[in-house]
Amino acid sequence: MNRSFAGFLCAATGAGLLFIASAASGEDKGVDWKSLSGAKVSLEKGLTAAQRKGRPISGKFEIEDDKLQLSVYTASKGAFHEVIVDHVSGKIAKSEQIKEGEDYIHANAQIKAMSAAKKSLRAAVAGAVAANPGYRAVSAIPSVEQGKPVATVVLQNEAGTKTVSEKLY
Repeated sequence: MNRSFAGFLCAATGAGLLFIASAASGEDKGVDWKSLSGAKVSLEKGLTAAQRKGRPISGKFEIEDDKLQLSVYTASKGAFHEVIVDHVSGKIAKSEQIKEGEDYIHANAQIKAMSAAKKSLRAAVAGAVAANPGYRAVSAIPSVEQGKPVATVVLQNEAGTKTVSEKLY
């Protein structure tokens, strides 16, 4: 499964901008505007839905097996899960515990940032979207910058993408 929440690279294509995430298999996967615009569920709603499995610590739209999916990492009782939220219905499609590897390393870093946060990841995403009319949130990844928790939110519309930083304190 492609669960890497490492940095996103942007590559221009003839159809617009394509987000490239490094898959565990070494293949590149992406989310284009046409795929994203078909999602009835926003990242904010996906983060809310995933709360049933724990505290959302990151989230993103990605292409897995040539299909759009909404993936949210959660933390609960010392365990991490990847929760797949159906991007059409908003219901949890599946949940899998993260126990090792890069995904576990990323989840540990994300929970450290969220542990210092006074604001939820969902609130940070909602703030980024509200401040940027016409954009949809594609991903939200927390980190600690200069000792303070922040969320890096990637936004996209038909014309392209932008990345904003939202305070979590």
